[in-house]
Amino acid sequence: MSRNLILGTALSSIVVLAAVVSFLWTPYDHAALDIPNKLKPPNATHWLGTDHFGRDMLSMIMVGARTSIAVALVAVGIGMAAGIPLGLTAAARKGSWLDELIMRGNDLVFAFPSLVIAILITAIFGAGAINAIIAIGIFNIPVFARITRGAALSLWEREFIMAARVAGKGTARISAEHILPNIANLLIVQGTIQFSLGILAEAGLSYVGLGAQPPTPSWGRMLADAQTMVSFAPHLALIPGCAIILTVLGLNLMGDGLRDWLDPRIRVART
Repeated sequence: MSRNLILGTALSSIVVLAAVVSFLWTPYDHAALDIPNKLKPPNATHWLGTDHFGRDMLSMIMVGARTSIAVALVAVGIGMAAGIPLGLTAAARKGSWLDELIMRGNDLVFAFPSLVIAILITAIFGAGAINAIIAIGIFNIPVFARITRGAALSLWEREFIMAARVAGKGTARISAEHILPNIANLLIVQGTIQFSLGILAEAGLSYVGLGAQPPTPSWGRMLADAQTMVSFAPHLALIPGCAIILTVLGLNLMGDGLRDWLDPRIRVART
């Protein structure tokens, strides 16, 4: 097992553990205001200090972790649930009108970044975590569709696929029983990468006010609130910023380690 996988798993596990524990316990109520103790630096009472409303930063970081993880996880799930079947269908129907329709639809979605999609959704339905999930999920669909199609195309000319055709298996059955299992490792790694990008996207959307709304803590909104107070309370920006950096770093290292672990060709090449 590579060092990247071990370190990435350790960092990611810490974040997940903090999010899970926040359902049962936090040092303080994350929404409780304590104005007399506002803008306190890290100390023995508040390990990560307090914000401009006197709220405990550690409690907010813990609850913010579950917000970021939930948004990114559901968004990636939407992307995989819709993108993988589309990619398998496009690969199976290579060169047909259906393949062209799916790929041009992907190009259309790629033309609009997740932030633009979120703005459009927000203009219609209003800001909120659900709309952030929809925006990030929509953007993930063409990512998984393209990767699935590209990986599946290289398998459709292989001998074991031809044997399955001779055995009388249909296109859908071959895709489900033979194509998908052989590209699952690639999709798992890509899912890990998109999960880290989902964390960043959620933070970005919350930063501009399109993500989770108060009183639900969000790392991105914590950064937005801190931008006018960095000079005299730098911990307000450093703490959520470090949380985002460590989470994304951990997920990227884990994805790199999983790629090496699941692909024996890369593992052999590096030994």
